[in-house]
Amino acid sequence: MELQRCEEQGLQERKGQKRKLEEEIQEDRDATPLPTGDARRALLAEVTAQVKVLNSAFSWHESDRAAAKRATHVLAELAKNEEVVNVIVEGGAIPALVKHLQAPLSDEGDLSLKPFEHEVEKGSAFALGLLAVKPEHQQLIVDSGALSHLVNLLRRYKDSPTSRAVISVIRRAADAITNLAHENSSIKTRVRMEGGIPPLVELLEFTDTKVQRAAAGALRTLAFKNDENKNQIVECNALPTLISMLRSDDAAIHYEAVGVIGNLVHSSPNIKKEVLAAGALQPVIGLLTSCCSESQREAALLLGQFAATDSDCKVHIVQRGAVRPLIEMLHSPDIQLKEMSAFALGRLAQVIIVIFLAVSFQDTHNQAGIAHMGGLVPLLKLLDSKNGSLQHNAAFALYGLADNEDNVSDFIRVGGVQRLQDGEFIVQATKDCVAKTLKRLEEKIHGRVLNHLLYLMRVAEKPVQRRVAFALAHLCSPDDQRTIFIDNNGLELLLGLLGSTNPKQQLDGAVALYKLANKAMTLSPMDAAPPSPTPQASLKKLVNIVPCISKCTQEPNEKPIIVIIRVLFTDFFDVSLSSVITYDLMQVYLGEQYVNNATLSDVTFLVEGRRFYAHRICLLASSDAFRAMFDGGYRVSSLLWCFNVPVGCPSSSRSVPRVSFPLGVREKDARDIEIPNIRWEVFELMMRFIYTGSVDVSLDIAQDLLGAADQYLLEGLKRLCEYTIAQDVTLDNVSSMYELSEAFHAISLRHTCILFILEHFSQLSDRPGHSHLIQRIIPEIRNYFAKALTNPNPHNQRL
Repeated sequence: MELQRCEEQGLQERKGQKRKLEEEIQEDRDATPLPTGDARRALLAEVTAQVKVLNSAFSWHESDRAAAKRATHVLAELAKNEEVVNVIVEGGAIPALVKHLQAPLSDEGDLSLKPFEHEVEKGSAFALGLLAVKPEHQQLIVDSGALSHLVNLLRRYKDSPTSRAVISVIRRAADAITNLAHENSSIKTRVRMEGGIPPLVELLEFTDTKVQRAAAGALRTLAFKNDENKNQIVECNALPTLISMLRSDDAAIHYEAVGVIGNLVHSSPNIKKEVLAAGALQPVIGLLTSCCSESQREAALLLGQFAATDSDCKVHIVQRGAVRPLIEMLHSPDIQLKEMSAFALGRLAQVIIVIFLAVSFQDTHNQAGIAHMGGLVPLLKLLDSKNGSLQHNAAFALYGLADNEDNVSDFIRVGGVQRLQDGEFIVQATKDCVAKTLKRLEEKIHGRVLNHLLYLMRVAEKPVQRRVAFALAHLCSPDDQRTIFIDNNGLELLLGLLGSTNPKQQLDGAVALYKLANKAMTLSPMDAAPPSPTPQASLKKLVNIVPCISKCTQEPNEKPIIVIIRVLFTDFFDVSLSSVITYDLMQVYLGEQYVNNATLSDVTFLVEGRRFYAHRICLLASSDAFRAMFDGGYRVSSLLWCFNVPVGCPSSSRSVPRVSFPLGVREKDARDIEIPNIRWEVFELMMRFIYTGSVDVSLDIAQDLLGAADQYLLEGLKRLCEYTIAQDVTLDNVSSMYELSEAFHAISLRHTCILFILEHFSQLSDRPGHSHLIQRIIPEIRNYFAKALTNPNPHNQRL
């Protein structure tokens, strides 16, 4: 009976908690007397004047919006004094304020900047929330149609979530709903029927903490003694976020969150089970030592409710370290705090003695208690000890604590993963133990643990956000990488570390990014060299040159090309010309014997004064550059520019054509084409690739050949060159190799350089120009990971 009476007292206190609409107006309101006589008439006249303004100023004209904003502000200031609220209502303020909860209509398609957008609605919501403090006015406000407008205001975060005005109007709308529904069961139900619960649950994850508090305050009120509202709040998946909010450093946040959970579980055993299964127990126990006495009181009451009917839960509460802070609360000068702690201890008394006799350090729940009572940080500090035995004992203890998923967030939050990664461990046994600890932590990164870590990445202080991102780069599953690093901004946090001026943070960022790259299946340092073509592969890519062939066959003086086509496909490939033209092909290789062979040659290149014999049919099939050159429908002056751009000039930067033929001469009339910018051996190797589909690229010629391949749009040859060059990336040349990859748009080589820089970051950090290089490659790293982590088919697609 005594315990039941104590619980009911606590619940009465919880029920009586009312949302404060403005923290800065917490002054004593009893000092203002009730206005009478002339003062009352003057007040009523003022209210009437402001109502008149509101009724006549409902448009987007700037003067109307300014007047309406002033009127709502005046009424809100007056309503802060509860003694004059009745006069404000008597003056007809409620319908006028409700009208301005919505924006005036605007012309369809009008996207212009609106004057005082959201400001008038904010002022109206604020004033109505203050009027709703008196229960007799709640129903009048609702009957005037306020609820649907207030719910619509909650959804405005979708329009501009970072706008200060939007943040303010959302907060005022949530506060108004709180006061309207306070101790009014019918209005609580109306809020649910108007669709108010889902947006409030979504706002729990809003970036602005004041909005989080306001949303939680509204849900807290709506959940009290309303089973349908409770069920909808749970169905909207509010529990994971509420439990994450319990761990917030902001006292106002965890106070509201524990209040919501307390009202959800009250007289609802099924919801209580869901709350416990979602991991609420340890965070609630943690609130027993909060600096906020209201949160302590709510946590003690909630623990008493958890322990009411479940003996196993009582055992877990004791094992996880709740007894000591509950006992300390008995010495508090706060009477209500004493009552709640006595209530919880009374519920737990029957198991406390048994537990203290039977607990073992290796028990799972005791592990969580040890970690949460402050054992984690001292153990991590002991890893720096120069005493091998002490270091190993600390590592072994941390290994035990890592077995409980309730410890994982705290482990990461205090920088435990960095300490385990950076530690200099004396004996091999300690190294093995640390490796197993990291593996244990990795196995826990899913479900509610991952959800809480993502919450920390959104709302925690920047150092904690970066620790979480660092840890997740090492520990997360590849399946979760996109969610963590793209959807929840983890990649930007790691890039922030890399771009920091702090050398340790830079190294942490590089190590984490390299680990992330290795875990992403799409991020291979370099694509393998392209395979040599098979005989079947030689019958490919003619579909793109058929138009050129058709044009050639229409010209009577183009018989040499016809001969080549027929000889090629009837004698060499043993297929008919008609079957080739209708077959979807991808590449044509004449073979080694036709390289620089005058037989059937119909075009000659002049390279360093020497003739190189070629065959247009093979060139047509090799690249868009040659295809453009030999399409008889275009002038040489407009198409052969790519053959005269100096090697070293990227293909993407070509702009001014320069030709060797008289203006107007077509390619079919020009048999000798001068190549002034490529060495003979480079040109010969390039042509050998065009005729065979494969060449051996040596390191001494690879860079020049890469430039030629880029100039003539030969992607296969580029890949061969990149593959060869990538084998020679070193600490001394990685910067110049990166510049080379930029010059020739060599994506694979560029990615190889990026991974090399990340992998060898500590060795490169002292070299001249390193900081400049890092700042230069950060945008490319961002693009690199963004593409890799959003690739829908990582096994089959290249970056």
